[in-house]
Amino acid sequence: EEPTAAAPAAAAAPEVEYEDVKLPNIRKVIAKSMHASLSNMAQLTLNASFDATKIMSLRAAFKAKGEVLGMNNVTLNDMVLYAVAKTLRGHRDLNANYLDDQDIMRYFTHVNLGVAVDTPRGLLVPTIFHADEMSLLELSMEAKRLAAEAREGKLSPDYMSGATFTISNIGSFGCEAFTPVINPPQTGILGVCNIQTKIKSAKDGVIETYPAMGLSLTFDHRVIDGAPAARYMSELCKSLENFMTLLAK
Repeated sequence: EEPTAAAPAAAAAPEVEYEDVKLPNIRKVIAKSMHASLSNMAQLTLNASFDATKIMSLRAAFKAKGEVLGMNNVTLNDMVLYAVAKTLRGHRDLNANYLDDQDIMRYFTHVNLGVAVDTPRGLLVPTIFHADEMSLLELSMEAKRLAAEAREGKLSPDYMSGATFTISNIGSFGCEAFTPVINPPQTGILGVCNIQTKIKSAKDGVIETYPAMGLSLTFDHRVIDGAPAARYMSELCKSLENFMTLLAK
């Protein structure tokens, strides 16, 4: 009987390489808050879009001729912030806190907008207080001031709380829609998405293209039903499509 050839030795598996990095405190705070939010709320997200033709045209005009009035630095996101603040005044369930341990809805007199800012330390959400009373230029300047201080680590703790509604804009990264997570005890958060080219039928039946900006509204379904949330989205979209009328009010 012929000898059996010895089986080749199994190749040694490559060593698994990795690096352990302890979570910084701010990341632990974010993790705890986001987990509590999703664990304790019945969150639902509605997605919509609006025709951004007019606000894009207005933004171009501000950039070209607005330097004298300081309007040249007003961005599309500033316009969204302005529209959100103005339209929230008529939808108080979204400008509120739900104190679930007391079964109390706390409705706020003014809109204090939390604006999510990506910083080297992690996500920070400074507050624009009384945003509903600000002009577009005032709101734009305050948003930029707070974002700069947040990124530089100079933001006062007084501006890290007190928000009644939050906005998160990640449209610049190409996101078409997403499900922003509510900052408890707030009852809603708006995600601002990218601009896509869509088509619509004109009055004469001709198909036209237009720039559509996406919006994603997450709300706490324990205290807000789908229809009121959808009505807010509808009004917000109409306000953004008719921005000059909103400015004139």
